Order: sequence, then structure tokens, then C-alpha cells
Amino acid sequence: MPGWLKNAVFYEIYPQSFYDTNGDGIGDFNGIIEKLDYIRELGCNALWINPCFDSPFKDAGYDVRDYKKVAPRYGTNDDLYRLFEEAHKKGIHILLDLVPGHTSEEHPWFRESQKAENNEYTNRYVWTDHPFAPIKGYPYIGGESERGGVYLLNFFKCQPALNYGFLNCEEKWQLPPDHPDCIATREAMKDVMRFWLDHGCDGFRVDMAASLVKNDDEAKSGTCALWRNIREMLDEEYPEAAMVSEWGDPVKALNSAGFHMDFYLNRRGNGYNTLMRDYETGEDNSFFKKDGKGDITRFLNEYLPDYAATKEHGYYCMLTCNHDTLRPKYNLDDRELKLAYAFLFTMPGVPYLYYGDEIGMRYQELPTKEGGYHRTGSRTPMQWNAEKNAGFSDGSAEDLYLPVDLSAGAPDVAAQEMDANSLLNTVKALLRLRQEEEDLQADAGFEVVYAESGKLPFVYRRGNLLLALNPSLETVTAAADVGNRTVRFSIGKGNAEDGMITMEPQSFLVLK
Repeated sequence: MPGWLKNAVFYEIYPQSFYDTNGDGIGDFNGIIEKLDYIRELGCNALWINPCFDSPFKDAGYDVRDYKKVAPRYGTNDDLYRLFEEAHKKGIHILLDLVPGHTSEEHPWFRESQKAENNEYTNRYVWTDHPFAPIKGYPYIGGESERGGVYLLNFFKCQPALNYGFLNCEEKWQLPPDHPDCIATREAMKDVMRFWLDHGCDGFRVDMAASLVKNDDEAKSGTCALWRNIREMLDEEYPEAAMVSEWGDPVKALNSAGFHMDFYLNRRGNGYNTLMRDYETGEDNSFFKKDGKGDITRFLNEYLPDYAATKEHGYYCMLTCNHDTLRPKYNLDDRELKLAYAFLFTMPGVPYLYYGDEIGMRYQELPTKEGGYHRTGSRTPMQWNAEKNAGFSDGSAEDLYLPVDLSAGAPDVAAQEMDANSLLNTVKALLRLRQEEEDLQADAGFEVVYAESGKLPFVYRRGNLLLALNPSLETVTAAADVGNRTVRFSIGKGNAEDGMITMEPQSFLVLK
């Protein structure tokens, strides 16, 4: 396990929307370099940068055309190497977004794979052996290639699936994972990883990590075996390199596949969803909604078994949001966000903060951009100040990647830095607390002290710290062994004495 993950706090950057230094309306690597001090002062010491490789951008860079070349819109390879170097000087690690499951249809590998004559890339992608043979259970495209077959897709039409094999082969054109051509695909992805690690990258967030081997079993044993092989390479050659999976199943991702981290992803009705985004049915029952009907046990009933089963193997990670999810400001006000972040940043695992969530950037209803569809509204430019284009770019508003939020009350960094009670300064205080208290870091112990269905507060222990949370508009109490602890940190008002914790409305308390 890379030692630096223990006290890591990640900041996710959507590079085209973070900071533009050349006036073309799109964020760039030099913009990230200029804002490294902001990120460090925020309390984050690691970055996850969304895909920045050469791409036609039909899926915002998740359609890779060249894994070893950065997209010119962000700069050059040398600019990215300089970003690694400058970040490391400030104690900041960087993960790149690895897309191993598919490429762009414009990737040279795929162009070669489309040819009728056999070559080393013929089986780099999944093809049937007949132009009118469907791929049962999978999306596919036919009629666009010289070779006589149709090819499998992972997502959009522009994203042909790379071939890592079929665990259970049902057709003669399906290859097993140990076929030399499937192994060649895996080794090609290792080569991509080595390239960036050798140039200063600190690891990868892995897109669609569970999807590589097709016709896999319920345990994902074929895909897990593939990732274990890659983990062995990292342990031997790059022991401080880290991987986080887009999986959302920590028992498989951490215990079986060998990832260092797995995200607790937002899925309708799951435990994470009940915390901040339980509004799909029309009534908001999110736990952190002050007037909602939230119930922390709906989260705990799912989280606790997974945490117990995986805590010795890796980190199950909380995130405020990501590029695929509606921002938490969609339904929570700043006070509710302060309490939600207090919880997320004091839980086990490695926390991830999505750019702009620290100031409460809003979700905007926007037309789709580069395959974003409903996700587009969470990918808008960072709001730095009240000047032109919210300080994101000196370019014209018409050239911006996406429009900035110009509505009344739109938050920005400069204004919140001047307000001691702002969401931004609360985030800074919470992350400073996490760095100062080892008992709040990734692998410190976690224990539920008080959590009853339909009741508050929620009281939990991290190491020797006692934490209590009341997101409601009522004053609530709970019995707890307070001992001789005193208040270390608070939002709102609460007190602990005579074996009882009393929490006033919308409050959070850390007792040491």
C-alpha cells in the first residue's frame, strides 16, 4: 500500500473547466499549475485529473485516440510533465484517468484492427467472424469496416471495446483471457501505465474497472485476475503508485482485484445515495436535508459490512461528487453542505473533493456537451471571482467550454475567502483538522456509538475521537461515554457532559 495514501485528500479536476491561461475558453495544464497553491491551501495534497489524452472528444476525452499524447487543448506532454514536477515540489501527488476498456474509433490500433488482412491488432478489439453476426447481450456496430465482422462497443458508438477475452466462451470468435492476443492487450495497457509513471504520474483512477473481461462470472473472477496481474507489476516496479477503481464494490475491487482504493459510487437507492441525493422519487429523504426524513441506518446497513470486509485490504472512499453526478448543491444549502462534508471528510478511507464543491457550485441545466448529457451541468467552469467569466478565462463568453454560472448569488472563491463563515473556509478547517488528527485519517479505526432508525444524533468514533452529527432542525440527545473529552471542533452548538451528548439543530461536534 502506498504510504502517502494514509493522509491523502484528493481534488478532482475536470481539466477543460478548471482554469484557462491562454484565452481559448478551455482550461489547461498551465492553469492547474497556477492554482496548485490554492489546492494545497484548501487542504488537498493529491489530484485526480479527468482524461487528458488526445481525443476527438465525443465523450469528453473518455474516447482516447492516443494514450501517450496529451490533448493539444490542454497543452503538450512537456506541460504535463512540468505539472507533475511542480505538484511534487508542493507535496501533491497526481493520478491520471486511465481508460482501459475501450479507445476512440480513431485510435491507430482500431484502424489496423478494421483491416481485412491479419495483423498484430486484428484481435486487439472484440469482433465476430461474420458481418451479419450479432454479439448477444452487448451493443455492437457493423458495416463500417473492411473485415467481415461486427465489433463490440463499451459505451457510445465511438468507443470500440478492447479485447481482454471472454471468461466463458460461447462462440468460436470469442477468445479466453489467457489467449496471447488478450494478454497482448493487457500488456499494452501496462505499457501505457509505465509511460506515465516514468514521467512522474503517481497512479491512476481506472474507468469502468469491472468491465474488462466479457462474459465474466458473478465474482468477476476474470477481470479480478487481470487487475491482480497489474497490481503485481506495480508492487514490483512502482510500489508507491496508487490505483482507485470506478467499481463501487469494494469486496471485489479491494479484496479480489487488488486496487488500493474503490469509490463508494452514487447509485439510486444505495447507501451513499441516501446521504445527499435521495430525491429521485420526488420527495427528498436525504440524510443531510434539514427538513427531510433521512435515516443514517440506511447508509450504515450497506456501508458497515463492506467496510468490515475490506478495511485490511484497501480504502473504501467517499466523494462529494464527480463529473458523472449532480453536484450536491442541487438540493442542499450551504449549512447542509457543511455538515455533509464534515461527515465525508471524517470517515475512513481517502476522501475526494470535486472541484467547485468547496464553494457550493451549482448544477446547471444545460444542453449536452461532448457526450455529457445530464452530466454536463456538473462540468461547468470553476468560479474564481466576480470578474469576467468568473475569473476562469480572459476569452470571450462565446468561446467558453461551457457557460459560467452568472445567476444571482453564484458563489466564487474570492468572495468566500473573505468570509470566515463561508463554505470554503469550513472545508479548509475540516481538511486541516483531518491532517492534524491521525485518528481522522484513512486507516484509523471506525465504530458506531449511536445510530437508531429514525432518531438522531449519529455518534461515531474514529480512534480516540468521538464525533456527533445532527442534520435536523431539532435539538437531540444521546447517551455516550464522553469521559474527559473536550470539544476539538464544532459546527453549530453541542455539548457533552454526564454521559450525554446534546446537539442543537444542524450541528457537528468532534470531542477529544
